[in-house]
Amino acid sequence: MPLSSNHQSLIDNYLDAIWMEKGLSQNSLDSYGLDLRGFAAWAESKDVTLMAVSGREIQWFLSHRFEQGVSARTTARQLSCLRGFYRYLLREKRIQEDPTALVDNPKLGRPLPKSLTESDVENLLAAPDVDDMLGLRDRTMLEVLYATGLRVSELVGLKLHQVNLRQGVLRVFGKGSKERLVPLGDEAMSWIERYAKESRPLLLGEVQSDVLFPSSRSQQMTRQTFWHRLKRYTVVAGIDKPLSPHTLRHAFATHLLNHGADLRVVQLLLGHSDLSTTQIYTHIASSRMKALHAEHHPRG
Repeated sequence: MPLSSNHQSLIDNYLDAIWMEKGLSQNSLDSYGLDLRGFAAWAESKDVTLMAVSGREIQWFLSHRFEQGVSARTTARQLSCLRGFYRYLLREKRIQEDPTALVDNPKLGRPLPKSLTESDVENLLAAPDVDDMLGLRDRTMLEVLYATGLRVSELVGLKLHQVNLRQGVLRVFGKGSKERLVPLGDEAMSWIERYAKESRPLLLGEVQSDVLFPSSRSQQMTRQTFWHRLKRYTVVAGIDKPLSPHTLRHAFATHLLNHGADLRVVQLLLGHSDLSTTQIYTHIASSRMKALHAEHHPRG
């Protein structure tokens, strides 16, 4: 059923205004329009106009959506859209009060990062063909990623001067150009040494570069390229879990905690400025510990 002309006009004027003010993409405008038209249709079904809607009615709408199976995250996005719409109407003096002012945001649970078992990681590390120059480079990148917990952007941006094999550390520049030293470990160092001798010179050819892991075109690899190669190796390794570019970073943190590492040490290694960001991994580690307890303890 089409919306009333008044409601459609209000929504169109708002979308035009935020397009002019914020320069939003067409996808964002379409998303806002869909949310607002959905709310307007619901209001019309209750014989309420958008100009006269109350905070309680907005709460009813959100509760109705939630009962239909809409996630808390989507509900929060819809409320954010309505807040913007009614602030616009208030600014334009079309309404006297903002009905969203006293509506609470739905509580969002922090999603746990997807992680791999130690067996999964071993299979993934073994997936590249190390007799091939690209395969050897990729194996080394995976080893470094798992050994250090770097962000993918930090990994592909590594330069030669950031690697100190004598001390066994990487000098990493993370978010906000914050510097941290991260231990490499013997396994990752041995792969870097082999890769530096056998593969990197072939990848660079005559090109002079300080990039540690150049692409097949002798340039710095993009995050997207590494992600595509990682997905290929997960297939080879027989891993069917949903993964992200941060998968090995998550595995690094989780496995350290599973083996007794201190949370603040993991925080420093990951380059988190706030300990609460690191604490999410304790939920995964705790789940693993409970499973191990249930499996191995005589009274588990």
